[in-house]
Amino acid sequence: MKVSIITGTYNSEKYIGDCLTSINEQDYPDIEHIIIDGASKDSTLEVIKNTNNRVSKVISEPDEGIYDAMNKGIQLAKGEIVGILNSDDFYNSNEVISQVVKAFKESQADCIYGNLYYVKPDDPSVIVRKWVTGPYNKKYGFRWGWHPAHPSFFVRKDIYEKYGYFQADHKISADFELMLRFIERFKVKSSYLEYPMVRMRLGGESSNGVKSHFIGNKECYRAFKRNGVPVPWFYPVVRIGSKLKQYFNH
Repeated sequence: MKVSIITGTYNSEKYIGDCLTSINEQDYPDIEHIIIDGASKDSTLEVIKNTNNRVSKVISEPDEGIYDAMNKGIQLAKGEIVGILNSDDFYNSNEVISQVVKAFKESQADCIYGNLYYVKPDDPSVIVRKWVTGPYNKKYGFRWGWHPAHPSFFVRKDIYEKYGYFQADHKISADFELMLRFIERFKVKSSYLEYPMVRMRLGGESSNGVKSHFIGNKECYRAFKRNGVPVPWFYPVVRIGSKLKQYFNH
């Protein structure tokens, strides 16, 4: 079972090495790593070239943002399973992909997701928050603040082909919309792997201050509406609560 991992990059020279190394050191053999670069102006491409990796394809050209890059990568993927790993992030251990493949085989699920650690940008050994996703409960689900951590979200490629790719008109929450669409609207079979998969550096686009939180809420409401999923008026409060819970998990 081949696993394709997609990474979008743009001026990612500072941390892309950690991302490359974490994939290269996975103990699962059948991995392809596809990098879609938005025409970086720094030494990102040079770092990729000079770091041990499993990269099978690099495309560097202007794009319409990170979700456009992800869509390009998914369409090129040859794996049965597709995962997304951002250029600032890295896998928590060298067994992540083998654990994911095992979970797919045992559960026969369409998507697998797990847990994520938020870490300090320049000292990723320090865990700041823990996103413990927990299993999907269809009675509550997304409308009550639950959703998977997207970097831990692995999907069979044929699900993308059947139900669509990222909606690039969402600037920071297209991953939320896609997971909502797959799990809530089309009810694909999902399975929770109680396992810390990814370390994410704080400071990304979707976790960067009050403005991003406001935009995120607006885009989440649009995602619910676009997929015909009812959402309570107090959803922003629930969403804040789910994030605060991550500090207590720590």
